[in-house]
Amino acid sequence: MTAELLNGREIAKEYRAGLAEEVEKLKNKGITPNLTVVIVGNDGASLSYVRSKNKAAEKIGMTSDIVHLDEDTSEEEVLSTIDRLNNDDAVNGILVQVPLPKQVSEEKVLEAIAPHKDVDGFHPVNIGRLYTGQRTFVPCTPLGIMELLKHTGSLEGKDVAVIGRSHIVGQPVAKLLTNENATVTLMHSRTKDMTARLKDYDVIVSAVGAPGLVTGEHLKEGAIVIDVGNTVVDEKLVGDVDFDSAKEVASYITPVPGGVGPLTITMVLNNTLLAAKWNNDIE
Repeated sequence: MTAELLNGREIAKEYRAGLAEEVEKLKNKGITPNLTVVIVGNDGASLSYVRSKNKAAEKIGMTSDIVHLDEDTSEEEVLSTIDRLNNDDAVNGILVQVPLPKQVSEEKVLEAIAPHKDVDGFHPVNIGRLYTGQRTFVPCTPLGIMELLKHTGSLEGKDVAVIGRSHIVGQPVAKLLTNENATVTLMHSRTKDMTARLKDYDVIVSAVGAPGLVTGEHLKEGAIVIDVGNTVVDEKLVGDVDFDSAKEVASYITPVPGGVGPLTITMVLNNTLLAAKWNNDIE
């Protein structure tokens, strides 16, 4: 068996075409969705990522602005900037690029974003709404993972191992999988005999940033493998899964790069579109 590739770039392209149609409909009503990204400092990777979000938003007809603050900007100034954007009716979605400089509290900044503009889905109010089944912004990487999994068939009744318990990926994706009637085990660094147990699972989602953690010998025949890992090794981006060995056992597998990443950016756009609709009382 050789796994079918879950090509995130192609799936994202198709999804964004649908978003572009929805954006056009809003523009015909006089509403142009706006995504504003705040970045503090000059980290090259962060700047590149922000520009890619900006370009992707504009490509589907949204407007997108970048607020670029100096590395030594105070926490008070960052919070003031967010407050200004919260009160700007032209801004539908606010995203703050992390990591932030040491003088700025990431927790304070993320909590300062108005929940109805929090297109990253990280505000405690939105996380709470996710877990209580209310309408909310779902964190973008978990949402992208679910879109990829839609292309593999129904998840109902499947046993899923999620490796990694972060509030950004692991925990919310476990909730979304449960919503689809999968049975989910959340694994982490303290899980005993983790890789030995993976053969019991139909779906593996790995999101820990540990290159080579999962190999083909760990997998159940025909397993679906979603690799969220994103680590630079010898100037090359690699995931948590040893792709070459895993693809000989799995039924579906994501590459790194080109798997989950394009869907994460796509879901930022998706949430910005939702923000524009909800902020204008459009269902």
